[in-house]
Amino acid sequence: MTEFRPCRSMLFMPASNARALEKARDIPSDGVIFDLEDAVAPEAKAVARQQAADALKAGGYGKRLRVVRINGLDTPWWREDLAAALSGKPDAVLVPKVEEASTLSRIEEELAWLGGADGVELWSMIETPKAYLRLEELATVTDRQTTWVVGTNDLIKDLRARHTKNRTPVMAALSMALLVARAYGLTILDGVYGNFKDADGFRDECLQACEMGFDGKTLIHPSQVDAANKMFAPSADDIALARRMIAAFEEAKGQGAGVAVLDGSMVEELHVEEARRQVAMAEAIASLAS
Repeated sequence: MTEFRPCRSMLFMPASNARALEKARDIPSDGVIFDLEDAVAPEAKAVARQQAADALKAGGYGKRLRVVRINGLDTPWWREDLAAALSGKPDAVLVPKVEEASTLSRIEEELAWLGGADGVELWSMIETPKAYLRLEELATVTDRQTTWVVGTNDLIKDLRARHTKNRTPVMAALSMALLVARAYGLTILDGVYGNFKDADGFRDECLQACEMGFDGKTLIHPSQVDAANKMFAPSADDIALARRMIAAFEEAKGQGAGVAVLDGSMVEELHVEEARRQVAMAEAIASLAS
């Protein structure tokens, strides 16, 4: 059985804000992204870098995923960002605006030179037109890469499109990213919803992303965590049905049948595969609270 790792809610926290990093220890998100990039002014980069490293070393984040978003390779800060991140032994490094395979190759070379990067994953932000046109190339450049974060705000800006409720201007790009991520076994997270005071709009976008197949959502405010956690988790009814499907299929299989019938519907191997995935995810979510 595949080991599932919930990424329903990945909360960006500006690493320049020490109070925010402290507060994040008690927020029930599945993970925290220590942000050294967009949320940090140039004059605060050094402070943010040190505070992120210190917070990682101090711990207290429980079983949450700890990810550091570094600055891009077109800046003078990224090498120091990587060194500081590794000193705190994060679960992953998030690389912004990845649009060429050489970007990830260069990061890998730097990690090898720094040392101590065993087990540290690479996460990539897919947020520019060039990136979406090179998805397969980006998906296969390194086994260290495990996760994509789609960046819809930058994509909309580059397309000169408009923000719409149903995200029609970027739906083709989101769908293609999902197809490629699934083809190559990558986790894929939806982009942020900027208006954190619009709870209804946020829930609608979470529902859309969940129905499309995203594994979770990146967040900009703690108030968004509970809704994302609920939306991207299988419900109690889902789990109860999944367990019944598995039991019915196993019983039919034991009798030499290749399919089962449950509540008047056929249950085949493909249905059971999804049922097992839901049960495993529910168990992984439950383990976060233990």
